[in-house]
Amino acid sequence: MTSFHRHSVAFPWGIAIALASGLAITTLAWQASTSTVEAGSRGVVMQFGKVKPQVLDEGLHWKMPLITRIYPMNVRVQKTDVDISVGTRDLQSLQVQFSLNWHVVPEKANQVYQQIGSHPQIVEIILKPAIEEVVKASTPKRTLEETLKDRSMLKDEIEQAIRDRLAPYHLVVDDASLVNVGFSPEFTQSIEAKQIAEQEAQKAKYLTQKAEQEAKAEITRAKGQAEAQRLLQQSLTPELLQKQAIDKWNGQFPQVMTGEGTTPLLDLRSLQKSP
Repeated sequence: MTSFHRHSVAFPWGIAIALASGLAITTLAWQASTSTVEAGSRGVVMQFGKVKPQVLDEGLHWKMPLITRIYPMNVRVQKTDVDISVGTRDLQSLQVQFSLNWHVVPEKANQVYQQIGSHPQIVEIILKPAIEEVVKASTPKRTLEETLKDRSMLKDEIEQAIRDRLAPYHLVVDDASLVNVGFSPEFTQSIEAKQIAEQEAQKAKYLTQKAEQEAKAEITRAKGQAEAQRLLQQSLTPELLQKQAIDKWNGQFPQVMTGEGTTPLLDLRSLQKSP
């Protein structure tokens, strides 16, 4: 009878561990020696904490492990909102909400990071103080009513001033907006009272003009009637009056009542003149 002997084969754990270790080391080495700059960013290169002159574009870049570090600086358009309490020339209080769209000059990303820092530092150290100072310097030049009427002009003035303030820091203003301008309840009431007064003044002016027109019409009618009376008087001559009386006479003399009855009324002067 033939007998079979089973021989167990040992798994090469050593080889597997060596391969895994090599793969891990390779991966770590790859990660340590490469860096990816994402879209909308620029890479700020630092060696031993010192910012280097070159700025890395988007994409994969090689670096020296443990020596070089690459910081991604956002160069997309970003938005910063600031709420500011300001005063006007007529000593009215305003609550202004100002919105600024801006971005870092891409090729100057290393200088911005070196001089100012990352995004939070840019907003807190540069943007907010600049916006507040410019807005507070612009609004006292106008009264509250002028501010509301010339809102677009005020916005353009503030935007240009902020643009000039940020240019030395390599920050570009893309757009600015006066999102909201709020004022005190007292001013709201005064505006409403002024509108009511203006409406009443317009109404009084209309009534005055109407009365003047009616008075002129009455004068015109009176002049017309007076002229008609004058012309009528000029046309009523004694001969015309006598003719009109004869035309209307019915052939009967006027009658008077006496004790003996009715007697015709005669003009004695006309009888005396008769032959």
